[in-house]
Amino acid sequence: QVQLVESGGGLVQAGGSLRLSCVASGRTGSYATMGWFRQAPGKQREFVASIPWSGGTTYYADSAKGRFTISRDKAKNTVDLQMNSLKPEDTAVYYCGASSSVWNTDKTWAYRFWGQGTQVTVSS
Repeated sequence: QVQLVESGGGLVQAGGSLRLSCVASGRTGSYATMGWFRQAPGKQREFVASIPWSGGTTYYADSAKGRFTISRDKAKNTVDLQMNSLKPEDTAVYYCGASSSVWNTDKTWAYRFWGQGTQVTVSS
């Protein structure tokens, strides 16, 4: 089992920044990729960014490119998402996920473990 706990969400004005953090515990050696997803009311959960736990190429949704940065700290077992230039359409619950695969990491079905989510609200 892997436990994931997100933090750092909140209310911010458009153009502002937030840094989300995900702390992993448990059998952390069992996953290969960490990802951030988000889900707005009435919409499906969508991919935001992913990073291999061992380091390497990061991937971003088109909506996140140039504004968001995913990073991980193996010593602290954390994965962060720095979000800049936030827009009202970024408003959603953001979830951290852990996958045992390095493939299809933009797909929700590739992730076995999820955190409880953290709310991000961007006002216009």
